[in-house]
Amino acid sequence: EVRLVESGGGLVQPGEEVRLSCLISGGSFDNYAVGWFRQVAGKERELVSCIRCAGRSTYYRDYVKGRFSFQDDNGKTMVALQMNALERDDTATYYCAAGPVHSFFVHEYTYWGQGTQVTVSS
Repeated sequence: EVRLVESGGGLVQPGEEVRLSCLISGGSFDNYAVGWFRQVAGKERELVSCIRCAGRSTYYRDYVKGRFSFQDDNGKTMVALQMNALERDDTATYYCAAGPVHSFFVHEYTYWGQGTQVTVSS
């Protein structure tokens, strides 16, 4: 059984950085599209960044380009999302997900982590 576990969230001030990690067990990331999503209470879950998705090697939502970096140095069992220059609007629960290669939309991803909260506040 594939299982994903995120870690690394917390409370940070605007302008600071956070690194989220996602570990997979029961499988290997290099067989999947892997996405980082985020969700704010009352809003839909949205894709932030992904690899091997929608025909792209790496994708970033416009509002995180230049600030966030999808890292898969150990692409088999761990991926990470390096988030720099955080803004208050980045406050959300962040989820790691894996799905068939080229997956892009929420419903296309098969496996999900439990989520980790990132709060950006002064």
